[in-house]
Amino acid sequence: MSESNSDSGSEITIAKWSDRFFAWLIDCLVITGIHTLIMFTFFGKIDFDIDEKLMWAETTQYIQTSIIFFLYWTILEYKTGQSIGKRILNLKVTNAYGKKVDLKGVIISSFGKTFLIPVDVVLGWIFTNEKRQRIFNKIGDTIVIKIKDSEKNDVNIKYKKD
Repeated sequence: MSESNSDSGSEITIAKWSDRFFAWLIDCLVITGIHTLIMFTFFGKIDFDIDEKLMWAETTQYIQTSIIFFLYWTILEYKTGQSIGKRILNLKVTNAYGKKVDLKGVIISSFGKTFLIPVDVVLGWIFTNEKRQRIFNKIGDTIVIKIKDSEKNDVNIKYKKD
């Protein structure tokens, strides 16, 4: 599905829900793996005995991991428009015109993706529009687009020898 860009007459390709899901899944695997490695490095072996300490550790780990996810998506998507998963699948977060998204929009979108993803996605499917936005994408005025290989570099640089 494409949308016409009124500023330059170009076409924006809206990312499929499946591509967005797989990018999210890649991000989850990367961040969870890194967080688990860090926790293992600092706290030693992982103990699977169920007790109050473990319940407390799981609760605090959930909070820590959620904060890491929120910061990860906010920083990368604001700076580059792409997380690791989006980069692998050639996706990018932009505003409705295909331009760099503002910090407020990224924060809103990242909040929904981090803390309320099931509700955010289901309501996005129910109230979806031609831009395939989650609810927090709509509120933050962001879209996820598919980029072509030629669009990966914003500037076409040609090199010549002296």
